[in-house]
Parts: sequence; structure tokens; C-alpha cells
Amino acid sequence: MKKLDTLLESISKPLMPITPWLLRLGLGISFIFHGSGKFPLPPEKMVTWFESMGYMYPELVTSMVAIGEVAAGAGIILGGLVSGHIGNLVTRISGGAVVVIMIGAILIAHSDWLVTKKLFMSEQIFLFLIGLFFTIKGNN
Repeated sequence: MKKLDTLLESISKPLMPITPWLLRLGLGISFIFHGSGKFPLPPEKMVTWFESMGYMYPELVTSMVAIGEVAAGAGIILGGLVSGHIGNLVTRISGGAVVVIMIGAILIAHSDWLVTKKLFMSEQIFLFLIGLFFTIKGNN
């Protein structure tokens, strides 16, 4: 077991500096794709769904969600490219935006998942947790 652990450590050690980028790129690209899939604004299917649920201002809300998803995804990626306090701040704000968007998605669009184990079998919980990771960690 120790030999296997040592072998795996020697293989993975050179890759350690890029490990945050694996999460950063996965989250950023996912959010950019989720948001850009809602363009052109306002996203008609989402507006119709929000209207059927009785939400006010569905065009404004759905457009803000789409723009917020693209901006948060881009911010997660770009924040990692900018050094210093600015990059750290961009990463944290973008991570916070991901958290807020995912809380909304879980509570509004996927509220039925809260009473079943389906939430923990979906990507929504992981997007939320990775967003929380970058909110807390920033670029540090």
C-alpha cells in the first residue's frame, strides 16, 4: 500500500498547481454554457415557466439569471488569471454569485428535490459547493 501511495504521489505532485484550475474551468465553462443557452433574452421557455408559477417580472428575472450565469462563469475563470487583490475579489464575488444562483435554482426550479435524495444525485449540489469553495477560498 505504501509503495502504491508513493507512486501515485510522485505522479500527481507535478500536477498539484493546476488542480484549482480543474474546478475553476469546470465551474466557469458550465455556468457560461448554462447562461448562454438562455439567450436571446428574455429566455421564452423560462419566462413561460415563471409566469405559470405566478412570479412577478419574469422577463427581468430570467434575463438577470442568464446574464448572471454567464458573468459568474466568466468571473470564475478570469479571476484566476488576474493576480493580487483584484483577481481574488473577482473570484470570490463570482463564486458568491454562483452560490446565490444555485440556491435560487434549487429552491425554485428544483424544490421537489429537497425532499428526495435526487438533489445529491444532481449536478446542482456540486455547482453550489464548488461556487462556495471559490467564495471562501478566492485565489488563495
